[in-house]
Amino acid sequence: MKIKKKGVWKSWNENIQHSYENLYQITTEAELQKIIKESEKVRFFGNKQSSADIGAGINTLIDIRSYDKILSYNEEQKHITVQAGIKLVDLIEAVEAKGWCIPCLPDINTVTLGGALATGTHGTSGKLLASYVHTFRVILADGSLKEITEKEELMDAFRVSLGVLGVYSTVTFACETNYTLHVKEEPQKDSNWLESISTNLTKFDFLRILWLPHTGKGYQITGEKVPAEKEISENLGPKYLQYRRSFSKLLYKYTHIFPWITAIANKILGRLFFSSKRELKGSLYQATVTKSRGSTIELAEWTVDLAVFPQVFQELKKTINQWSNNSFIHIPMDVRFLEKDSSWLSYAYGKNTVTMGCVSRNASTADSYEAFKTIEKIFIKYGGRPHWGKRFEAKDAQLNEIYPKWSDFKKLRKELDPTNKFLNGYLKQVFNETT
Repeated sequence: MKIKKKGVWKSWNENIQHSYENLYQITTEAELQKIIKESEKVRFFGNKQSSADIGAGINTLIDIRSYDKILSYNEEQKHITVQAGIKLVDLIEAVEAKGWCIPCLPDINTVTLGGALATGTHGTSGKLLASYVHTFRVILADGSLKEITEKEELMDAFRVSLGVLGVYSTVTFACETNYTLHVKEEPQKDSNWLESISTNLTKFDFLRILWLPHTGKGYQITGEKVPAEKEISENLGPKYLQYRRSFSKLLYKYTHIFPWITAIANKILGRLFFSSKRELKGSLYQATVTKSRGSTIELAEWTVDLAVFPQVFQELKKTINQWSNNSFIHIPMDVRFLEKDSSWLSYAYGKNTVTMGCVSRNASTADSYEAFKTIEKIFIKYGGRPHWGKRFEAKDAQLNEIYPKWSDFKKLRKELDPTNKFLNGYLKQVFNETT
């Protein structure tokens, strides 16, 4: 175990910064237990890629990135057990090497597993990543170790915990046999992709829309499971597509000063980078998951009941296309789909949902990015739920209205952590705690 004394913790884009007294880099479960037991207040972090102020802000911090080993495989049950600090890229590659898969993956693989699970990370056309957890080993506030399996009622509380019920130590995933996806991508008018959502969710095994605000179009991505040996006419599109993110950053450089420039930039980017068709095949990971993010950004994401999404979308589109407003939104807005589940703080608790991400390519000016406020106002109106690891302003009273198990979660949190050991300043506001 290594210790750093007195420093400044910075998020990946440096938008969030906090001083600390002690920062522990741990490699064993025993070290993790000891620090938690002996600390009055403690938070823990991985690759620091959350847009929410969830990972630091108190004197004692635990860096779990070196707590990243693969511990065991169960060949018969297709289980893999890993330490919570492992990066998703390492977990996924280990799973694929066995001929397995975790059926629903996020679009970024550089985050650590513990943080991804705690904040409800997800992919599309499936469930949360945490839904595939078979067993958690968790360090509670008193330093004791608790094992929670999928058969226990507590699992529904712990799958998305925000790191306030305890600290994930090791995680066992229940995997499935890997499969091959035949992926097709193409631009579509808003009326076309919006009206075909229900049909396409039934027809395809994978569905994702990259919506292009201010252009009247979206970029639809579909995937069908096919035999690995099936031949396709692969088309990866123009080679210059790889430069989309860097070109986007250039075009959006001054949009915080002149927001209306965004609408023009979006039309240019839509024509250059989202007008061609693509076709490919590969595993879920190979064919659909973004391997990393090449630049720092700021994100907000909201989910809403699938049944009301068309109404939400039309209101959002109408609002941002009014030139009298300043909520001009960078492209793309990522539209994905989640099946209902029973995890207490899941975005899909009790209902099939649509998630819609909102991105600012200028991380340093994100505080003045009006789109974050607009999307929250509209989604809250329709009972939308915020992504725990991204930007939102809603606090305890509003969260109680949109998460049916919010009060139960708060009660459990208080039972497991009566001294608020795991709360930083940001989380105190979220849970309406004063100490």
